[in-house]
Amino acid sequence: MTMNTDLEAAVGGGTDGHTDDHSGKGVGEESLAPQQTRIMDPWSYLFAWLGGCVSIGTFTIGSGLVGTLNLLQTLVAIGIGCTVIGAALMINGQAGHKYGIPFMVQARSAFGFSGTRLPALVRSVPAIVWFGFQSWIGAGALNLVSDTLFGYDNIVVFFIGFQLLQIGLSVLGFHGIKWLENIGSVFIIGSLVYMFFSVISKYGEEISANLVNVEGTWGAPFWGATMLFLGIYSTMMLNVSDYSRELRRNVGPVRQIAIYANSILPATLFMGLIGLMVSGATGEVDPIKVFSSAVDNKPLLVITLLFIAFAQVTTNILNNVVPPAYALMDIFKINFKTSAVIVGLLAFATFPWELVKDEFAAGLSLFIQTYSAFLGPIFAILVVDYFILRKQELDLTKLYDENGPYKGVNWAAVIAMGLGVVAALIFSGISWYASLLPAGLSYYLLMKHWPAAKRFME
Repeated sequence: MTMNTDLEAAVGGGTDGHTDDHSGKGVGEESLAPQQTRIMDPWSYLFAWLGGCVSIGTFTIGSGLVGTLNLLQTLVAIGIGCTVIGAALMINGQAGHKYGIPFMVQARSAFGFSGTRLPALVRSVPAIVWFGFQSWIGAGALNLVSDTLFGYDNIVVFFIGFQLLQIGLSVLGFHGIKWLENIGSVFIIGSLVYMFFSVISKYGEEISANLVNVEGTWGAPFWGATMLFLGIYSTMMLNVSDYSRELRRNVGPVRQIAIYANSILPATLFMGLIGLMVSGATGEVDPIKVFSSAVDNKPLLVITLLFIAFAQVTTNILNNVVPPAYALMDIFKINFKTSAVIVGLLAFATFPWELVKDEFAAGLSLFIQTYSAFLGPIFAILVVDYFILRKQELDLTKLYDENGPYKGVNWAAVIAMGLGVVAALIFSGISWYASLLPAGLSYYLLMKHWPAAKRFME
């Protein structure tokens, strides 16, 4: 399909009363062109986010808070983090929902055609690292199932096979994501509830002694914890347009916030609190060892481990394949299926078997804080650009014209991003929060008063 045809389709199916076409996009036919076909209704969208947010990284963050926060403080920290996440996803996803454009196109008005590669790189690296990390966790769960049932133990074989399975599923695109998440959400919800109450039943006394009847703190470590739970999803705050462009147009901002809140909050609460409670009771941070020790019944153990493996699939395919795949499509002009395969192969190179070691639990939190320092400024720049400078009005023709006013790099965005990163690194414990105002304000001032940025405002 040519650019002009894509733009005509986008305008024809815009926000001016036209209805959605729910049948025109084939399996795996993902494109950077404006999205006319919307395949996600509100329930499908909610289930997609629910399945995509069951992250073992959340479990690890909860484990890392043992000795710092008590159970109530962790609960409140998760609630605050998820509230910010829901609002931020709704705000930054408006451009994609209104115009059907992905993150790689949305960012062009702020960073320029060439400059967009910088936020794309910043978004893609954490996605690929998480892809490898969670695949290793899922492979470990399958390996333990195999060892329990058949006595066969070879995690390397399961890791390779598990990764190849995910690559095969990812090439199906959003059609595959929709049905995978819809079917899997029921299993995920039931498994999370079961594991939560199993942990309380087995470790109730230890939890009471180590997590309930302790003082904890409401100071800087508490706010740092809210940033960590927020930081798990700070990557998705950037590229939320990749998903919102698939949501039917009649779903307004209020309903979108409700969808994000009702999907992200339960998953984060269960995983974060389970990690905190089990690690506080046993001192163990490896989720496979935790669940295998918490479950005495073999059939239930197998079901629990299969849940862990399945949860990694739903999270990886939604959150860790689509963003870097779209970036590769934009930079190298290749199709989605090829990009998805490359992303899956790159995840092998992240050495996830090192990341899951006990001594890397603190390092994982540092990794989240560090990449959040880069993601916060980009988020602020995108929001200021779309809502304040452009008043929610974009020119699609310019966004797809490589030789138009958005050609090259908008250095105003790059400089503003740099200032935000510096502020975030200075206040590393709350890096995402600290970066927003410096980045957003400096970008606004540069775009208003710097002559070199004038052509991006024409």
